[in-house]
Parts: sequence; C-alpha cells; structure tokens
Amino acid sequence: MRIGEFTKAPSGAHEMALAIDIHLPVTALTQNQPALTRLIERATAGDAAAFEQIMIHSQQRVLAIAWRILGNEADARDASKEVFLRVYKYLKRFNPEQDFFAWLYGITINVCRDIAKKRQRHQSRFTSLTETGEAFAVGADQRGVEEIVQRSQERDLIATALTALSYKERVAVVLRDIEGLSTDEVARILKSSATTVRSQISSARKKLRISCRQQMGRKEQS
Repeated sequence: MRIGEFTKAPSGAHEMALAIDIHLPVTALTQNQPALTRLIERATAGDAAAFEQIMIHSQQRVLAIAWRILGNEADARDASKEVFLRVYKYLKRFNPEQDFFAWLYGITINVCRDIAKKRQRHQSRFTSLTETGEAFAVGADQRGVEEIVQRSQERDLIATALTALSYKERVAVVLRDIEGLSTDEVARILKSSATTVRSQISSARKKLRISCRQQMGRKEQS
C-alpha cells in the first residue's frame, strides 16, 4: 500500500481555476458495484493490493474535491493522504449496503474541515489566477483563443468568488454544482437536511453572482 503516492495534478498560479474545471472520468469500477464490493471485502481482510486498486480508482476524485474546497494543491494533497489513511483505518466499519463513494465523500469533507480549522488563524487566500498561459496555445485560430481566454476568465471569477463563501456554503455548492450530486445526496454526505442544504446552496449561488458582478465591474473601471 502506498498511501503517499498520488497522480501528478496541474500546479501553478492558475491552479484553482484548473481544479474547478477538472472533469473526472467514470471508471469501470465506479460503475460496477459488485466488483467494488469484492475489492472492499478483500481490502477489509488485509489484501493490500485490493486497497491499492480502490485508491487508484478514487484518488483523483478525492484530490479534486479537496482541491476545490481548500483552494490549493498543497492542502488538497495533504487532505488526500489523510483521507486514505482514515479509509484504511475505518474500512472495516463500512456498511456494504451504503454507497462507497458517498462514504468516501463524507470522510473527505471531514478531513477538509479539520484542515480548514487548523489554518483559521491565517488568512485563507486562493492563489492568484491571473496567469493563463494555456490559453495561448500555438496554432489555435483567433476564435479558439478568444473562447479559451473567456473560459479561463470565467473560471478565474468563480475561483475568486468562492473565497467569499463560508466553509459550509463552499462545500455544499462544490458537491451540488461542481460535482453534480443531488441535493439529497449532498444532505446525506453532510449529515444535514435537504432544506438546510438548499438554503446553503441558494446563499452560495447568490454570493457567487454578486462577487462575479463586482469583479467584472472593477475590471471595466480599470
């Protein structure tokens, strides 16, 4: 088992914007519940190779969620390592009738919350997203470049706007609007009510819209 090893993810000044734009692949394992159940049974019995397979098929998902919630790659990698340490420790407690990835999301959210609390004394800032080097790919026509730049600027606005949200609002909107989970699924993961989650998401969306409008207004005035 090599919990400390994770697939290399993009880094740089525009890392948060890239994290928002990550589209996670659907693997055969995520669609094959019986195969996943067998791997979990083997891992619970002490099969390190089975646990490593679970990691391989879920680490990018954990890393992306942590990155989106915590706002930077370094904290996200620390969170990912801690998540799989906890998964390894508590896998025997997992109820096979549960959805494994919902259980995994719950652990991820708890770890991110712990990390966020540890850094409360420091001002939480997202890395500057002004560098968009990938937007100027050689060989792209002018229209393609303009579309890429616009998409990059939109990610920039959203990433910066996320800093205006409370931790709970950020988690709710990341799971609902970026990860694409249903409100009921988010509520189960957060151990909250659907009503509370809807309120958090509504508040988060409103703050995001206001922040984006303010940022655009400042850019137009400059």
